[in-house]
Amino acid sequence: MKKFVTILILFLAIFGLGIFLGWKINKKSQPAAITSQTILEALRERGFLVTQTNIINQSVKIDSGEQTFWQKLLWGQVVRAQAVVEVNVGVDLKKMTANDVRVAANKITIYMPQAEIFNSRVAGDVNVENKQGILKRLLEKDDGYNKAIAELTKQAELASATTAALEAANKKAQEEILRLVGYLARDKKAEVIVRGAHAD
Repeated sequence: MKKFVTILILFLAIFGLGIFLGWKINKKSQPAAITSQTILEALRERGFLVTQTNIINQSVKIDSGEQTFWQKLLWGQVVRAQAVVEVNVGVDLKKMTANDVRVAANKITIYMPQAEIFNSRVAGDVNVENKQGILKRLLEKDDGYNKAIAELTKQAELASATTAALEAANKKAQEEILRLVGYLARDKKAEVIVRGAHAD
């Protein structure tokens, strides 16, 4: 009888352990609930999402403005420059807040910031032609290079910030965010709206 009780206790212990392990394994296999905070953190971790890189062959002319003949002869300056400029455009996902992610039963809605210029740089050599007045050339050492760089990048950024260019960058950002959200919540429909473009 004592042997039977021992076997019964051992059997119940093994059976109970099996049930417990099965419950733990099943619990781990269940996907974690997707919340707005989960999605927000995943998007913010991407930082600035570059969606478009423009390569522009930019030319500029910089002159010293309205001057008399003698002023130009003595102190005038005309800088002509040409270079290839790279401009990166995209969306700063770090600007997103808790109000920009909404999770419903079967749908996720993301409100993303509008596209903007991320940075720009001159790629390669800069061709600079610098014409200076007699006294300016003698008394001021200005090769025009820094002015040329500043104006080249400024004009390239303006060319990349047209309405059409920013709309194209917005569209690519929406597609990329949809792809990222799709990895996190495969069972939910997602929509990405450009903040300010539509009413909330």
